[in-house]
Amino acid sequence: MKNHFSQYQNPLRILKLISGRQWLTFSASWLAWTADAFDFFCVSLNVDNIAKEFHKSHSDVTLAILFTLLTRSIGAVIFGALGDRYGRKWPMVGNILLFGILTFSTGFTRNFSEFLAVRSLYGIALGGIYGCAASLAIENLPNEARGIMSGVLQQGYAFGYLLAAAINLAIVPNSKYGWRAIFWFGIGPAVLIAIFRAVIPDEDAAKRRALSSRDSSTTMTAKDKGRVLLKEIKELFRYHWLRLIHAVALMSGFNFMSHGSQDLYPTFLTSQLENTPTTSTKVVSIMNFGAIIGGSLAGYFSQYWGRRITIISLCCVGACFIPLWYLPTDWRILAIGAFFMQFCVQGAWGIIPIHLNEISPSSTLRAVFVGLTYQLGNAISSASATIEATAAEKLKTKSPSGKIVPDYGKTQAIFIGAVFLCVIILTAVSPEYKGAMLEEVKYADGRVVVQVKPDVDKPETVEENNHYEG
Repeated sequence: MKNHFSQYQNPLRILKLISGRQWLTFSASWLAWTADAFDFFCVSLNVDNIAKEFHKSHSDVTLAILFTLLTRSIGAVIFGALGDRYGRKWPMVGNILLFGILTFSTGFTRNFSEFLAVRSLYGIALGGIYGCAASLAIENLPNEARGIMSGVLQQGYAFGYLLAAAINLAIVPNSKYGWRAIFWFGIGPAVLIAIFRAVIPDEDAAKRRALSSRDSSTTMTAKDKGRVLLKEIKELFRYHWLRLIHAVALMSGFNFMSHGSQDLYPTFLTSQLENTPTTSTKVVSIMNFGAIIGGSLAGYFSQYWGRRITIISLCCVGACFIPLWYLPTDWRILAIGAFFMQFCVQGAWGIIPIHLNEISPSSTLRAVFVGLTYQLGNAISSASATIEATAAEKLKTKSPSGKIVPDYGKTQAIFIGAVFLCVIILTAVSPEYKGAMLEEVKYADGRVVVQVKPDVDKPETVEENNHYEG
């Protein structure tokens, strides 16, 4: 037994390998991702309030979620490409400020059409964050720390949801402006995070300059750099289309999994089970604590068990908790099921930042690959909440008071069960480069190789451990 556990490193010892500058860079990415989630879930937490003000159904309001997710792919390409070519820092700063402004603008929409239009534009700004944030955060860390910090980074999303739930409860019921107040509040954190990202040392600059030098001298004009960028994007689709398609399919499954288990859960708690906003916030908060813990632990253990086996195991365990997640009427028991459901869902998600970075075919297009596959997956899964809301409105049930209401619980349970199965299959056939160094070596013959650290549990040849680019 002693020898079995000797392979595991003390997490605190791993964290000590991270320098102060690396912590600052990682923190900026984590905060940006947290603000991303905070602003996104402002709609999910106020579906009922928005529906009442605009005289729409819940399924109508979920169209805002759908449009936001659909347009995120545009932002992923734009800001991911800018980050890969010119460095992650300033595209991130502009991106954060832009989605803060559009969040603020949401609170001023006068009708439902304006609301949908602003949320669609917001999706473009929102879509650029993940690629730059995940790439910058992971690639600048020591290799030994990338697994555990992948989980920590991803759970900025759960922490953002947690903050949104708590602040929504504090602001919305006590404001004469109702749901609009939470959107006005959202610009404050965005501005502060953008300033923080702008003033901290640019850990990414040296690497970007080194990579750009492989294309030409430093005298390249902006127009020339643009041509090179377009050429590299074309090569990504031409030579790595199969990996791109698989990564998009995998991200579709993951996004169906998270949005299917989160977006309408507050509506399920309040509209179907008739809980008070305070009780609903308690359950959502406990649920997100489970997400934060699960994501952090899963990222750490995936460093030893492998990315795929950890994801598959968590999906299997999560499926077992579906009954406890939606059947109880006592909120305390329901909270236990929600805790473990999100422990598994976000635990699996905690592995995604490092997994996407490792299977990316090129470090010069890493932000584009990570951001684009993630956001295309978001686009494909964008109808999650609308599908669930529409199905629930047709599948009626009785509320505790005897009213006939949409059955959000059963609909979400069926939906998430099917999604778990799809994610297990897609993960099983996914490539895995656990331990990839994420640095390139260029040889005299023009080959560019991403060095991959050999897996101690599976010795391979040098050729099998290298991931060839050109």
